[in-house]
Amino acid sequence: MSDQYSWKPLEITAADAGVEASAAGLAEFVSDAEKISGLLVREKALVFRGFQVSEDTLDPVMDRLLPNRLAYVHGNSPRSKVGSNVYTSTEYPSELTISMHNELSYAYAWPSRLLFFAAHEPTTGGATPVVDGVRWLESLDPAIRTAFASGVRYAQNLHGGRGLGKSWQDTFETTDRAEVEAFLKGTEAEWTWLADGGLRVSQIRPSTTRHPVTGVEVWFNQSDQWHPAALGDDMAAELAQILPEEELPQSVRFADGSPIPDEYVIEVRDKGLEAAVDVDWRTGDLMLIDNVLVGHGRRPFTGPRRVLVAMSD
Repeated sequence: MSDQYSWKPLEITAADAGVEASAAGLAEFVSDAEKISGLLVREKALVFRGFQVSEDTLDPVMDRLLPNRLAYVHGNSPRSKVGSNVYTSTEYPSELTISMHNELSYAYAWPSRLLFFAAHEPTTGGATPVVDGVRWLESLDPAIRTAFASGVRYAQNLHGGRGLGKSWQDTFETTDRAEVEAFLKGTEAEWTWLADGGLRVSQIRPSTTRHPVTGVEVWFNQSDQWHPAALGDDMAAELAQILPEEELPQSVRFADGSPIPDEYVIEVRDKGLEAAVDVDWRTGDLMLIDNVLVGHGRRPFTGPRRVLVAMSD
């Protein structure tokens, strides 16, 4: 194990930044793109507290932190679009834990940055845990790391408007099949249009990646979130017993098509959560993370938690 065990996000207040406690003050502080980029690579995650940012004053800050805001195209989690490439965080039941993951790590391309904004803090719980990807990788049994070395194969069944999981229209933010095919042609994926109007997509992706600046290797796949054994959701487990694997909304195997043992994905899930640091929310807080260096998740909560998410390349 490396010395990454002591890592936690860097918290920055208006006093730390030497600016007024306002959205304008925060926008001023983050306007030096080179400084923020260097700080983010070094610290991996930045938490901005006490700047009194609201949804109405968020855009100028977001424009500076995410200069090329991306759409959540080919994303597999349920979200609502609430602005210009701004989304709600994953809309899973509040009593569930969302395990650690890097956004769109199953896709051909992924965002380099994520920005979270607490529009409304929860009554209890609801922290966003974040995990250092180097520590997560090093925490795994060597046998698991070896088994995953050739990568994983993700499979999706996206319905055409009615069915389980997400529709292809929601997933690709279009109703035009030609647009979907044009997107998929550039992603090294295989796909088939189904007789019922749905779409089946299969793609092989690596299990780890290296950061483009630091070169460190990190755990970088969502095998546990695509594997029924690690979901920890009674409904999902029952669904996996009722339906054959090839009909599930999403599933995962090793790249060669062989099954991933249940105990492997359970260890991956549990090690990620064990190594994570919780970031608790107060209304107006923001967190910027390097999406390669850091995985994230969600703790259970009560009350009207509203956390918005945007991403950038």
